[in-house]
Amino acid sequence: MIGIADLRGVGLALALGLLVGVQRGWASRGEPAGARFAGIRTYGLLGLAGGLAGAVQAKAAGLAFVLLLASAVLVVLGYWRSTQRNPSVSGTASLTGLITLACGFVAGTGSFALASAVAGVTVLILTMRKQLHHLLRHLDEQEVTAIARFALIALVILPLLPDTPYGPYGAWRPRQLWLVVVLVSGFSFAGYVAARWLGPSRGVLATAAAGSMVSSTAVTASLAGKLRDEEGDRAVLNAGIALASAVMFLRVMVLTAGLALFALPTFAALALPGMMVSMAAFALILRKRQGGAAAGAAALPRNPFDLKPALALMALTMALTVAARWVLARYGDAGLATVLALSGVVDVDSAIITLGNLPPGTLEARIAGLVLVPPVVLNTLFKAATAISLAGWRKAAPGALALVASALVVGAALPFVI
Repeated sequence: MIGIADLRGVGLALALGLLVGVQRGWASRGEPAGARFAGIRTYGLLGLAGGLAGAVQAKAAGLAFVLLLASAVLVVLGYWRSTQRNPSVSGTASLTGLITLACGFVAGTGSFALASAVAGVTVLILTMRKQLHHLLRHLDEQEVTAIARFALIALVILPLLPDTPYGPYGAWRPRQLWLVVVLVSGFSFAGYVAARWLGPSRGVLATAAAGSMVSSTAVTASLAGKLRDEEGDRAVLNAGIALASAVMFLRVMVLTAGLALFALPTFAALALPGMMVSMAAFALILRKRQGGAAAGAAALPRNPFDLKPALALMALTMALTVAARWVLARYGDAGLATVLALSGVVDVDSAIITLGNLPPGTLEARIAGLVLVPPVVLNTLFKAATAISLAGWRKAAPGALALVASALVVGAALPFVI
């Protein structure tokens, strides 16, 4: 018998088909009558056919197969007929019809979330036709190569690596270590795209925000060098230092959520105030900006996908993970906190990754969150010292004070969390 769940599945299949049909009908609204491959009714019926096949496949698999096959054949024949009239016709409409049929079938089997997600993504891709074509027209060979390389390391190499312990103390898990490479290189490429998308007029701030997704220390040193050499607007460069600090706090919270989720509640309670102070300083510096000097164009990185920083961080993580296991076995939690704090002076991510690679249950969640605080505070103070040492107090004071203030706020919030 047909139950309520079956009716819901078939109804959802029809709704998803009509949703796709609305987009396709609107996209082809200017074509003459009879020239369109399919309209809202056809896509709605394709979804309904798929939903009906999914609803009956458990009881009448033969009928479901015939219904799906016949519907798919009609779609293919429709595409073939269209190519006879117009050899340059796109296959998008026909492929969309087959996806609509498949979504209907999935909905009919009861997988509502999957069917809705696929149909929604399909409609989104279809509506982004102009944007995607614009993107392709403006990609150069280096950027296409970067996309291909990232796909290789993220979609091919990562799934093939084992997730079992190797090395001294069983400290190395190849898949987790390679995930570091994927994350860092992914952040780097995303930063490149963001800076390119926003254009040269906002180049300094875009580069600061994007670069901080990988290393806020490197960004601070770079901006301090520009301050020293007076390359660009001084207020914007100092605002970039404060913005890089805010992005760093956000990045380490996201990284903690992905690699050491158990430590996030305690750590976020301390990191959020620091991030808010950095953002407030960023806004204040820009607001007090004198004159209307241009921000200065920030050059995009020559290589949008540079693996060297990612591989260097992975190597550092491997060394720190072994050191952390050894210190933990010999000196306990206090020794581990010292190792993580010192490692985080230059690079906070390595401390978080090292903590995430520890065996489950090694540290209590609250202790783990507190252990991550010293690396963040020391790194923030180190960046303030870097800015002053490179650019001098007179030029780098606003940015350095923003960093010191955020570090002090994190320290001030510590008693409330403990």
